[in-house]
Amino acid sequence: MSKNNQPTLEIKRHSLSHILAAAVLEMFPEAKLGIGPAIDTGFYYDFELPRTLIPEDLPLLEEKMKSLISQNLPFEKEVISIPDALSAFEKANQPYKIELINELKKEGEDEVIIYRTGSFVDLCSGPHVESSGELNQKSFSLEKTSGAYWRGDEKNPMLQRIYGLAFDTPKELRTFVALKKEAAKRDHRKLGKELDLFTFSDLIGPGLPLYTPKGFIVRNEIINYSRELNTKIGYEEVHTPNINKAELFKVSGHYEKYKDDMLEVHSHYTEEKYYLKPMNCPQHTQIFAAKKRSYKDLPLRFSDFANVYRDEKPGELAGLTRLKYFAVDDGHCFCSEDQVKDEFIKVMDVITEALKTYGLTDYSIRLSLRDPEKKEKYIGDDTIWDESESLLRDLLTETNITFKEEIGEAAFYGPKVDIIVKDCLMREWQICTVQIDKNMPERFDLTYIDKDGTERRPVMIHRGIIGSAERLMAILIEEYAGKFPVWLAPYHVKVLSVSEKVLKETHTLVQTLKDRGLRIEEDLREESVGKKIADAIKDKVPYIVVLGEKEAKSGNIAVRKRDEKEIKEYSVDDFATLVKDDITKRTIF
Repeated sequence: MSKNNQPTLEIKRHSLSHILAAAVLEMFPEAKLGIGPAIDTGFYYDFELPRTLIPEDLPLLEEKMKSLISQNLPFEKEVISIPDALSAFEKANQPYKIELINELKKEGEDEVIIYRTGSFVDLCSGPHVESSGELNQKSFSLEKTSGAYWRGDEKNPMLQRIYGLAFDTPKELRTFVALKKEAAKRDHRKLGKELDLFTFSDLIGPGLPLYTPKGFIVRNEIINYSRELNTKIGYEEVHTPNINKAELFKVSGHYEKYKDDMLEVHSHYTEEKYYLKPMNCPQHTQIFAAKKRSYKDLPLRFSDFANVYRDEKPGELAGLTRLKYFAVDDGHCFCSEDQVKDEFIKVMDVITEALKTYGLTDYSIRLSLRDPEKKEKYIGDDTIWDESESLLRDLLTETNITFKEEIGEAAFYGPKVDIIVKDCLMREWQICTVQIDKNMPERFDLTYIDKDGTERRPVMIHRGIIGSAERLMAILIEEYAGKFPVWLAPYHVKVLSVSEKVLKETHTLVQTLKDRGLRIEEDLREESVGKKIADAIKDKVPYIVVLGEKEAKSGNIAVRKRDEKEIKEYSVDDFATLVKDDITKRTIF
């Protein structure tokens, strides 16, 4: 419950999942019940049903839900013994609930909690609303169905999952539905195909994108901008191998804590295990360790854009936002304790600059800490963690950065400052990060000689200015609806010839603009000018240049800016200067 004793949105959503299950049992009395939690946008419930649901079923189920809500049915909590629970659910022929009860029994539980809502009974620890009448019938809707393996395990039966949307008010629901429709229009997978940026191949495998020439330009511009920011704060680029001996990851802790997410590589000539690297940090420790280091060498800053690899489950892959391989604008700084603050400020400054450049200025800061109740998930002792968490907290406080703390979101080797960006569709993305790590220097026995001649451990700062280039590319495609700023666009300008009479002049213009450093696409097809302009608009090119006989004679060009109908006349030099200025300033329009 909330402070004013009103049910929270999460409680309402979970209660609606029970109402949905009750409605499904009315429609399909033989249905087998899975689980039905609240989620960020509403709720879902998994069912084994006698037939596959069709879209027309959802409005019928929704009406049944509203009917149950209007009956103002109480949610009645009961604590019953394990034998009684097993007997009740065996009688109801609910095998999935029986499985859950038997697991609780194995864990030593003697009793379970059930909730009754009218004639519907479910195994659930709650909490719920007092009665169904507290749920607003206009604040929820059933959204879609999908397949879902029982408990997320592909070895288990495939169930049918019904998703529902639920919010506090009808207005919030309408707003979310409108955003969903807009998100469908902006979906980077759809736009990526339409704009010919990337593709996937079944022969290559899921989560492994192929970038077209246009897509490569966008991805490369993102990486090159991060390179520019790296240089600004003194990072030097290194390059490290994609495969590494298992021993490296055993020392770093990845083998122990992250092995299930790593892809194993087999050699024909050795029994030695190798893995595709999930991160660059262990390799960077070995560059540091390659020779004796002095305090005079510090801070030592490495950046790396080599691909990293994660063994994501097929169901978790999502366009460019969740992949099996990607490039992180990765960087690691090895420094002394008294240098950490300056390094932290430098990184936060370029992160702020990058987000402003991309137009992602709605963001929050999270201090991600380890969960003290689940220490087995992390490496290192309490002393190192307490020092690292206090250090990051103090840095945020001293630099007047507003932040919130989140337990359980730390990396397995250290606490993090995560920048959470909210996009134009009100979705949140964790993009940038700064992490303090005292564990890997300890595990790899990294040292430097201090001023007094003693050996000391460096502090290792992990940082990503924008994180994964691929993920950011997906976010930006949707943020801009495919209308990239000039500097990011695959082509800055598209030049259209009016007729074959001006082909020679068109070639000359294209080459002149290319010589000025612009990316140019030309359209010399024997099509009408209207058709060529329509196609250029569809391609979302920042500038369209039309060259006809008039322009060929005058030496000037007719220019149409994206999203503007007005055509303006420029000299070639003035136009090239205008576009170059947009590129240099990284203007967003």
